[in-house]
Amino acid sequence: MKILYYLVPILIFMTFGYSFFFKDKKIDVSNFSKSIYDYSAINIDGDTVSMSDYKDKKILFVNVASKCGYTYQYKDLQNLHEKYGDKVAVLGFPSNDFLYQEPGGNKKIKNFCSVNYGVTFPMFSKVKVKKKESQHPIYTWLSNNVLNSKVDNAPSWNFCKYLLDEKGQIIGYFNSKVNPMDEQITKHLK
Repeated sequence: MKILYYLVPILIFMTFGYSFFFKDKKIDVSNFSKSIYDYSAINIDGDTVSMSDYKDKKILFVNVASKCGYTYQYKDLQNLHEKYGDKVAVLGFPSNDFLYQEPGGNKKIKNFCSVNYGVTFPMFSKVKVKKKESQHPIYTWLSNNVLNSKVDNAPSWNFCKYLLDEKGQIIGYFNSKVNPMDEQITKHLK
């Protein structure tokens, strides 16, 4: 028990330390496309999904985790999907980047989301979202203003959100504290 007393603060310090000291990691983006529609990702069932499938619809990208203080937002993401699904595609990208809060594999993640929150919006395979060489290309695009022309923020924690318009341009970046059903997001969907 004593080891946990010392280990937890160290893990917290390391995670926040990384976010503060290494968030400006420069990635060579010279070979990256400037259109989100040129990217694809593997969905939670193992199929490749092109972001061009979401052309002419707004997209909300969210990095998610099942053992986070913000995990309850799955419910609100599902509510957003049900209420505004004709206007916005909610896309969940599990990530284990922050304090190892998404340790499960795709099957376990899918089951957790379905059983606990009734998630029916598209979920994708676990990815890296922090700015580093192993960052998923979609998150490199989302967090690099050279590519997206607006936002340079990588997720600082789980449940950060990027809202794109129907033409694939970023409307805004919303940190974890902004609930998916908040007016800051929903005003763009009405």
